[in-house]
Amino acid sequence: MLKFAANLSMMFAEAEFLNRFNLASENGFKGVEYLFPYDYDAEQLSDLLKTNNLIQVLYNLPAGNWAQGDRGIACDPNRVDEFKDGITLAVKYATKLQCGLVNCLAGIKPDDVSHELAEKTFVSNLQYAAPILAKIGVNLIIESINTRDISGFYLNNTKHARSIIEKVNHPNLFLQHDIYHMQIMEGDLARTIENNIDFIKHIQLADNPGRHEPGTGEINYDYLLPFINNLNYDGWIGCEYVPETTTDNSLRWLDKYK
Repeated sequence: MLKFAANLSMMFAEAEFLNRFNLASENGFKGVEYLFPYDYDAEQLSDLLKTNNLIQVLYNLPAGNWAQGDRGIACDPNRVDEFKDGITLAVKYATKLQCGLVNCLAGIKPDDVSHELAEKTFVSNLQYAAPILAKIGVNLIIESINTRDISGFYLNNTKHARSIIEKVNHPNLFLQHDIYHMQIMEGDLARTIENNIDFIKHIQLADNPGRHEPGTGEINYDYLLPFINNLNYDGWIGCEYVPETTTDNSLRWLDKYK
């Protein structure tokens, strides 16, 4: 049976962030994910999870200055020390929140950095992070993101992501497959997911265009979600979409999976 997690960075935006945990629980979600926990006290977030009987499914490693345009720093050779400091912080939060998955955003490749150096840096950073997270029982994942929404994002298709995983060569590095991003970049969703299911630890969804809930765009989720279920996928599916109107209205597509 498929498990859906509410993405609190995009859903329930009608409320302040700390009030979204309760709204997710009231709407039947058992798991939550969001971009970053670091602006909030880990103890406070832990209490919200416990009070609302929620599992912390996923968040991202520190990704630089998001407000100023950073979208990850893992491929930037000039920010390796910052990346390593971020691992220490992520471990602290993962331990407190009992989070089993942490996503590493590759980031936007700096113009003055060659593809070869960006890849070498990314691989080295992942080789550093994977064993540290393994020691506390946390899986490390990487995600391909479309270059329409984030121009210049270094990791932008499944083939490249798989090649990075092979170069890192550590058993604690896996793939996050974002259906919305990969519909834009490569299509062939069902076949790609099936061919990579042994590496996929997390899936995220939204429809295209618009990045709204399933049923608002071109992706045939009535076919794709049962297909994923038939692959015996046992991870979470994060609802990382912007509701077309209100969050309450956007949840109707989930009724058939309850």
